[in-house]
Amino acid sequence: MKKRTLGNSDLEVSALGLGCMGLSFGYGPAADTKDAIKLLHAAVEKGVTFFDTAEAYGPFANEELLGEALAPYRDQIVIATKFGFKDGDSSKGVDSRPERIRQVAEESLKRLKTDHIDLFYQHRVDPNVPMEDVAGTVKELIQEGKVKHFGMSEAGVLSIRKAHAVQPVAALQSEYSLWWRDPENEILPTLEELGIGFVPFSPLGKGFLTGAINENTTFDKTDFRNIVPRFSTEARLANQVMVDLLTRIAQEKQATPAQIALGWLLAQKPWIVPIPGTTKLHRLEENLEAVNIELSANDLKQIEEAASKIRIEGARYPEHLQKRVGN
Repeated sequence: MKKRTLGNSDLEVSALGLGCMGLSFGYGPAADTKDAIKLLHAAVEKGVTFFDTAEAYGPFANEELLGEALAPYRDQIVIATKFGFKDGDSSKGVDSRPERIRQVAEESLKRLKTDHIDLFYQHRVDPNVPMEDVAGTVKELIQEGKVKHFGMSEAGVLSIRKAHAVQPVAALQSEYSLWWRDPENEILPTLEELGIGFVPFSPLGKGFLTGAINENTTFDKTDFRNIVPRFSTEARLANQVMVDLLTRIAQEKQATPAQIALGWLLAQKPWIVPIPGTTKLHRLEENLEAVNIELSANDLKQIEEAASKIRIEGARYPEHLQKRVGN
């Protein structure tokens, strides 16, 4: 597995990480614990060293799962987790008060069965807490050895700059893929300027860019995608044109649409580390092969020209969740 370094930090990770949320939360019923542990062990054995979780995934179940599964490999891997929601419950709203950040750190360390958190993200910006206080609290945790690196998620440029001035931000985690390219406008140039790594979540468009979802697909009643405008039947039908583009390129490269989507992301910047998630071993293997996809300058130009003519339909979040991003 190839390695990458997140920005100017000394945090070296596998070129593809594993987003672990879906094993416990968000996309229907939680995976069977034995199967989830098997998948996590397979990821380590295949060279993945970067695992992404959060107290809010469950809540708490995902951290507990990683703590159990990854304890034998702890010194070989990087674990990222997050603070920022009231009581660890994303439905209750944001909470990044310094005392809450400290509480989350202590509780996450116990659940993860470790003495340090490699990368501690603020899950969403809290408009009620000055960013200087958030970054300052994480800085103290770093000085105490409980945290190694500070990260942010779905933050806007102003918040990133404020935080980075207090405690260098190692990575920003936000959505980025061929069907959500908004970070290219302001976020990517800012990260490049400041030397901050980028960790795209949902790099496969929450599964859509794999080609396994169409307008007839039905989701479990607990699946988050049921409330996402981009996953309405009409939007899925309209957005199939992006999957068709990926499928066409994949056939030329003897690859899959998912591998082309991930390969495209990896080709954007050397400090970008996507974290596709999956509950299936064969999908994990498929995704990891993307690090071997070679997209030439001409390939990327062709993708760009074709993608620029495609208009993606539907918002990526329902309105109440959209308010939490880009602050």
